[in-house]
Amino acid sequence: MSTAAVTTRTGVVLADLLPVARNRYAVDTALVLGGAALTGIAAQLSVPVPGSPVPVTGQTFAALLVGTALGARRGFLALAVYTLVGLAGMPWFSEGESGPGIVSLGYVLGMLLAATVVGSLARRGGDRSVVRTAGTMVLGSVIIYAVGVPYLAVAADLSPSAAVAGGLTPFLLGDALKAALAMGLLPAAWKLVGRGN
Repeated sequence: MSTAAVTTRTGVVLADLLPVARNRYAVDTALVLGGAALTGIAAQLSVPVPGSPVPVTGQTFAALLVGTALGARRGFLALAVYTLVGLAGMPWFSEGESGPGIVSLGYVLGMLLAATVVGSLARRGGDRSVVRTAGTMVLGSVIIYAVGVPYLAVAADLSPSAAVAGGLTPFLLGDALKAALAMGLLPAAWKLVGRGN
């Protein structure tokens, strides 16, 4: 198959191109569990932000990467596993937190939705070029904040402006850098896969 055919064909995501010897279910299960674990590990890459109850983490980048690489269904399941296990007490939310009482839970719920949406966009080619990947990552980030910031305002008893100041503004530069990284990684992965076929 030519590079052009692989990079332009829609309906598939990167995970669909993995070789499967016998059992697709086992591969999908491993991908889902791996996506959940990657998100949990990335959440531990955490830097406190002065004046904010929410740290900068690698968690959002991992969630968006999992969604685009695995697709909507597997991305949703990976983030659902991550969320449910964290709610049950596994200390793998940001800063080793767990349980339903954390003020940043809205971001986790936003990541669940965002992984599903970016996975759906990836299946339509939303991760094949730098420009499309940028749009996909920006939309995913907007979804995370659209859920996370209002939840933060309620959970931490903040005014809407204080929630934006503490739960959105300090993270914009980091999110731009994460989007730039994804803009390099995902289209490059498609080019590499194209050459391999």
